Amino acid sequence: MIRIILSIALLCAAGQVSALTLAECERTTHISHGGEAGHRDFGGGRVGYGEWWSQEGVFTDIVIADCKTGEFLRTRAREEHMRERPPFDRTDDVIEIIETQMSVSPALFSFQRLHDALKNVGRDIELAEFQAEPCACAAVYPELLGEKHPFERDQ
Repeated sequence: MIRIILSIALLCAAGQVSALTLAECERTTHISHGGEAGHRDFGGGRVGYGEWWSQEGVFTDIVIADCKTGEFLRTRAREEHMRERPPFDRTDDVIEIIETQMSVSPALFSFQRLHDALKNVGRDIELAEFQAEPCACAAVYPELLGEKHPFERDQ
């Protein structure tokens, strides 16, 4: 009996060790010059985070993802010396629009509405579906994985 209880306790502890938190999703994805930060749970199966880059140019993209459907929106909020266009930083404006759009009921939220709200502020707006689960989804909505490729810590 003690052996069974000990085995169950070890399995539970192992599960707790492997569970992710949003804080653990903050990471460098490209040695010293690229990564993800600011992971956030918006509720209703939706998460957001920023992707950053800082080698021979700087950018910040903001990503909003639906962990159940796999839909996501990515928009450039800040850029300097990445392309042949003038530098810009619209981070505060992009975040304000996202906050407003994400505050609506999940039943009323749509990526198209978010896209339309950002179209004159964010740049390079992309609407697509992810094939591999983002870290934030793995951390707060692992039950919504479905057929998507699960997040791996080495990604």
